[in-house]
Order: sequence, then C-alpha cells, then structure tokens
Amino acid sequence: MENNSIPKDIIKIQKKLCSFEKGSRNYIKYTKILNKHLKKHAMKKRVLSNIKTIEAIKKIEKKSKSS
Repeated sequence: MENNSIPKDIIKIQKKLCSFEKGSRNYIKYTKILNKHLKKHAMKKRVLSNIKTIEAIKKIEKKSKSS
C-alpha cells in the first residue's frame, strides 16, 4: 500500500462488476461490496498517513528538545 497501488481484491471485484448488466441484481450487489472495500482501503490509507504525521511530529519535538 505504500506505493499507492490498488489492492487486488478491489480490481477483482471491478472485473466481476464489468461482466454484469447495469441495474441487475448482481450488479447492485457487487457495487455495494466494492463500496465497502473502497471505504476500508481509504480508511487504512488515512490511518497510515496519520501515524506517519505523528511520528514526524515526535521527531521534530526530539530535535527541538536536544538543541
């Protein structure tokens, strides 16, 4: 996830979604599944970003205290 690539599970769901007719029951079902996966992926990226920000702030604080 570090290189901003799309996870394989999301790509797999998108490929499956392409095979369905728009508006069909399976299309709606897979759209919901894809939505869940995208939300989960976005949340993971957001959490990782927040962790990196916190670590950067701690490094800056250590440098300022040691100076």
